[in-house]
Formats: sequence, C-alpha cells, structure tokens
Amino acid sequence: MFRINFRYILLITLLTACFSADSAVIAQVRDDIKTQLRIPDSLHIQIITTFDQSINFGRIINIAEDQIVFKTEYGLLKIPLSKIKEIQTVAISRIKKGDYWLPNPNSTRLFFAPSARLLKKGDGYFSSYYLFLMGVAYGLTDKITIGGGVSLLPGVDPHEQIFFLTPKLGIASTKKAQFAAGALVMKLPDFDDDEKAPLIGVFYGVTTIGGPDASLTMGLGYGFVDNDFADKPLLMLGGEKRLSRRLAFVSENWVMPGVDNPFISYGVRFFGEKLSVDLALWNVLSKDIFFPGFPYVDFVFNF
Repeated sequence: MFRINFRYILLITLLTACFSADSAVIAQVRDDIKTQLRIPDSLHIQIITTFDQSINFGRIINIAEDQIVFKTEYGLLKIPLSKIKEIQTVAISRIKKGDYWLPNPNSTRLFFAPSARLLKKGDGYFSSYYLFLMGVAYGLTDKITIGGGVSLLPGVDPHEQIFFLTPKLGIASTKKAQFAAGALVMKLPDFDDDEKAPLIGVFYGVTTIGGPDASLTMGLGYGFVDNDFADKPLLMLGGEKRLSRRLAFVSENWVMPGVDNPFISYGVRFFGEKLSVDLALWNVLSKDIFFPGFPYVDFVFNF
C-alpha cells in the first residue's frame, strides 16, 4: 500500500514540475511578446504569426492586459497574447500584393563588387565565393564596415593562400542615393621563396542610386601594386532589379585600363531572411564572346 501511494506522490510531483516549467516558458514567451506590442504609425504595418502558423497583416489598434485588437483589411480580430508567436513591424512599402517582401540580405554588394550601402552597426555576414574564397564583414558603426577573408584551396599551404581586406566608409546618404569609399587590399601567395609577393588592390569611390527594389551602382577606382598606382582608373557599372519576393536580377560590369574589352556579368539572386545565393555568368564583351559565359556562384549568410 505504501509503495502505491509513493508512486502516486511521485507521479503528482513530476506532473506539477512539468506544469510549472511549461507555465514559466509560457510566461516568458508572453513577456517577450508584450515588449513587441505597440500601435504603429501610418507608414508601417504589422505581421502577426500565431502558434497555429496563421499569418495576419494589419495594425494593432488596442492593447489590453491579455489580448490585442488587430485591424486587417477583412475586419477586426481579437487575438489573445498567449496565441501570438511573433510580431513584426515593417514599412508598408514592403507589402506587395498581400505578401511581405523580405529585405535584400546582400544589399551591400553586387556580386563581388561593393555597392555604396553599408551594414548597420552590429550586423554582419559570412560569404563564400566559388566555395573556396571565404569572407566575413561586420558593421563597426552605421558608417564603417570592415571585411576580409582568405582562400581555402585544398592541399595548399597557408602561406600560399590569398588573404584580403575590404574596409568601406560611408560618406553621405539620402533616401535615394548613397556615397561611399573603400579599398580591396589583397595579399597574393608567396610562390617564390626568394621574393615576397606584392600587395595588390584598388582604392575606390562608389555611388548607389535607387531604392531597395531597383538600384544602379557606379564605381571608380585606382589599382595599385605595392606603392605603384595605375595611371588610369577602372570603372564599374552594375545594378539590381527585384523580380519577385525572393528573386532579383543582378549585373556587375567592369572597364579596366589596359584591357580592350569590358567584363560583363548577369545573373540572379535567390534569398531568404538571412541567406542569399547568387548564380551568374561572366563574359568578355567582344566579337569572340563566349555564350552564355563563365559560371559564377556565391553564398552569403547574415548574422
């Protein structure tokens, strides 16, 4: 008899502990949601996701102790706080035909070339070009982005890998135009034991004109090898055009001093909230153009 009672007591204790833990988790979730509750202005809209995975677009118009009143295009909804999983407040311009268009997670670059847009303070990303050239960038402030990377060629010693730095400084910014300056500094492999490989790179200025869904980027830079600078600048012209919620067209094109024909590229960018993938083709604009071009791929993950 004593053993049976002991089992009941143990069962009740376990159930009580589980219930208390669940209650604590629910309370924590509810407290987190409460910090997101606000009535937005006319330029913003809210997206509420509930635990049953329903998604509602609208605006909170009233906040009570345990529920909100949410105004949608179909009418008013009373949503208990306990059912809300997430609240996002976004610019109303990001809603296209009833869908939320995610921000471009790779807006600071075209393919490899930079745009004039910068990372926000504390934002960053990891990048991989052709799967073997790895990079990272971080927003030190809203106007200073620092980046760098290294090649990871299999079977190659560390001193024979490529190292690079990509600092960028924001100069000016308006709603429709950004201006920045920066550099690409690259350390080539030391293939010759008797001679150290030079530093090569480019110092540049770049301008991006347009909005988040369509923009044009123009850049001008001077290349260098150690302390020797090129006599003529290189030019870059590129742009992006949003095609759908998760797809954009991207082009990046170069005119280089001493090279008769421009380098051109064209491709698409697939992206989600944190990840983007670029698939493109590079070519030389000449009578001997190789169609469709040399393939290019990169991956960018935001953190």
